[in-house]
Amino acid sequence: FMSETAAALCLSAGYRHTGDRMWQTLTLLFALLPCALVQLSLVFIHRDVSRDRPLVLLLHLLQLGPLV
Repeated sequence: FMSETAAALCLSAGYRHTGDRMWQTLTLLFALLPCALVQLSLVFIHRDVSRDRPLVLLLHLLQLGPLV
């Protein structure tokens, strides 16, 4: 999960270096939007299953929820 995000960010940086803004934007959109949606759904699952834990919520906001 983290390596896929890192690869997308490296690819986006490469597109920025070559000046191709459209592909950079699309790469970031298709890489980060699913991550954000997964984290959002995991926040709701953790809230339904367990008590309110601020550390878990913080990890989800930092995109580290699947590591929990």
